[in-house]
Amino acid sequence: MKLVISLLLSYLIGSIPSGFLLTKFVMKKDVREYGSGNIGATNVARVMGLKAGILVAIFDILKGYIALMVGQYILGSSAPELYILLIAAASIAGHDWSVFLGFSGGKGVATTFGVILRLYPAAFVVYAVIWILIVFKTRYVSLGSILGSITLPFTVFFTGYSRINIYFAVLLSLFIIYTHRANIKRLINGNENRMDPKKLGSSGKK
Repeated sequence: MKLVISLLLSYLIGSIPSGFLLTKFVMKKDVREYGSGNIGATNVARVMGLKAGILVAIFDILKGYIALMVGQYILGSSAPELYILLIAAASIAGHDWSVFLGFSGGKGVATTFGVILRLYPAAFVVYAVIWILIVFKTRYVSLGSILGSITLPFTVFFTGYSRINIYFAVLLSLFIIYTHRANIKRLINGNENRMDPKKLGSSGKK
């Protein structure tokens, strides 16, 4: 029963659509109707500006972290690793398939960041550094997310985590790559959107 409660709470916390709520209540607009149509921080930045995008990113990271922390508290310190990883997955699923948005959502990168921060702090640092370097160099947020995710299983492996955690890291990496499949096609074709600081907030004015 504790596992069921933890999974449900984690999913519901992950389901809170911060990007949608912020644009809806501040701008009276549905972020899904602008830019890429995504509710995540990147599209919110394009619609409302950099500060709004950062705010959404922080909130979405906290969703993953807090959902996992709450689940760990409910289950206790003796909970099997598998249960903890299922709770982590539930929070990401909540973001990607939010019950509050008709089971639609974002790509789950920021919420995955929160999960990684809670489970694998060293891997979080590596992922974050690579993401920052790639985004600042290329202005492709999607490329930073994809390349950063590829390092995740290796960092988890080399920092001595158990086999089930390594498998979970592989699944997280593959999932992020999968959710960015359209971005990958655009990157290959050379028509992926860059994050231009001068244009942030312009999508919401259309």
